[in-house]
Amino acid sequence: MYVFLADGFEEIEALAPVDVMRRASLSVTTVSVTNNQIVIGAHGIPVVADAMFDELNYTDASLLFLPGGLPGATNLEAHAGLCQLLTAKATQEDVVISAICAAPLVLGGLGLLNGKRATCYPGFEDTMQGAEYTAEKVTVDGNIFTACGPAAAWDLGFTFVEHFCGDGKAEELRKGMQF
Repeated sequence: MYVFLADGFEEIEALAPVDVMRRASLSVTTVSVTNNQIVIGAHGIPVVADAMFDELNYTDASLLFLPGGLPGATNLEAHAGLCQLLTAKATQEDVVISAICAAPLVLGGLGLLNGKRATCYPGFEDTMQGAEYTAEKVTVDGNIFTACGPAAAWDLGFTFVEHFCGDGKAEELRKGMQF
């Protein structure tokens, strides 16, 4: 499971799902797509990524997750290696491709939302080329998981846990975390 961080990423959208997944004992790696292991979020919060993009081979990928934020989402979109990885893995039904807030624009630009139901931050609907916009907090269509913004970050994290660990684990975490 990989969470990709680019300068300008929305901190809560990246870290809330990581927190929830790690509480479920899922192995999650945060990955810098910058030239630095320290990635600066949209609100000036520095985060030390677990790895650099080129250090990994992604053969074990079960989740590729893009947090939103600006310019984080457009910085993700500009990373050729990440775009190639997303395109290659999107055809594997056992790999979840996910984006939140503005980041579905990356998936739309790559044609990965064609014929899919998806959501995003209000105002970014037309960047999700080929998608049917749902306006839901979290939308799951096959192996594409999208969410609308910061308030949906926790829900998306629980959705990942439900998918990979089952409803029981997600409910246990919701209770323990007082959701």
